[in-house]
Parts: sequence; C-alpha cells; structure tokens
Amino acid sequence: MSEIPKAPIARIIKESGAERVSDDAKEELAAYLEEVARKVAKEANNVAKIAKRKTVKPEDIKLAIKNLE
Repeated sequence: MSEIPKAPIARIIKESGAERVSDDAKEELAAYLEEVARKVAKEANNVAKIAKRKTVKPEDIKLAIKNLE
C-alpha cells in the first residue's frame, strides 16, 4: 500500500482526461510515483553528501533528476 494519498492521484488522472478512475489504477500510479520519488531522494542525498552537506536542497533534487534521466 502506498503512502501517497489517492485523492490527488485521482485528480491528476482526471485532469488528464479520464472520466472515472478505479481504485486499482490510483494505487498503481501512486506506487510507481513513490518508487520514482525514492530513487530521486536517494540520488539527491548522494548529491548533498558529495557537497558535504546533511541538508538536501532543491538544487540537489534537480541535479538528481537530471542524473537519473
């Protein structure tokens, strides 16, 4: 079970044109987004460590995303 709330996931899917969204679809997208977020967070933490910081900053997130592309 995902930690991401289902209501925002449903809104994202509906804003993309869907009329209705099944609970399984919300759970599947939430699980995928959580997996991606964990990868980005791990890479951002590595970037911060290389910069000799304990705090992850927005630029670390941006660089992590770029590194993972």
